[in-house]
Amino acid sequence: MYVIRGAEAQVFDLPGITFTALAAPSRGSAELCAWLLTVEPGLESPEAHTLDHDEVFLVIDGTVRLAPDGEVAAAGDVVVVPAGEPIQLSNPGGVPARVHVAVTAGFTAAMADGSPVGTPPWAC
Repeated sequence: MYVIRGAEAQVFDLPGITFTALAAPSRGSAELCAWLLTVEPGLESPEAHTLDHDEVFLVIDGTVRLAPDGEVAAAGDVVVVPAGEPIQLSNPGGVPARVHVAVTAGFTAAMADGSPVGTPPWAC
């Protein structure tokens, strides 16, 4: 059994978004990756991407939208994004959003133009 202490979890910052690495192959989970997103108000990711596995988003605080024309998900909501469906994250709310994310380990991602994206460090 592995315990990943929140205070010791590795953090990755991108403009307007923070990824707190939780479960992943390098942290004891052979089959599942999980991380916590903190999304600043007004953030809109520049372009869409897709994954080759389903991705699950559980909104803890605030609001997020996962597609430009998608519904807004609020605290307590879960969004399941099927494999191959475009994801473009935004926070239309006025406060930071916190979202737990889970996906099968070993997933691959691609940008909207089809160019491959390597496995992000929070999922390795």
